[in-house]
Amino acid sequence: MFLAQKIDPNHFYTCGSTNLTFAGTFPYIISTIVLIIKIAVPILLIIFGMLDLGKAVVASKEDEIKKGQQLLIKRAITAVLVFFVIQIVQIIIRFVSGNNASVINCFNCFINGDSSTSACEITDND
Repeated sequence: MFLAQKIDPNHFYTCGSTNLTFAGTFPYIISTIVLIIKIAVPILLIIFGMLDLGKAVVASKEDEIKKGQQLLIKRAITAVLVFFVIQIVQIIIRFVSGNNASVINCFNCFINGDSSTSACEITDND
């Protein structure tokens, strides 16, 4: 998906082979939010976990260090889950939609901001 043509918010698009027409700003905003969630949330969770563990180590108390380690591990697992939640949803969408490429292409249009000819076609109906 890194080489996919991105959505231009100045155009109107038709999703997949459906008659659903929408402004490009809607999938552009959604795909930007998803990208921020996939990158920023895991990084922030790991940073906060490291800060908690650092506070516990500075306090030099054994029970606080163990709590800090457990919290760091929980936050790291949560960060991995947040990062992969979009991929898990894509797998579920593919499973539920079966061989309906239109649903998958429409999903890629909104989540990945993909505006290739099979996902979102420019219609420019004002």
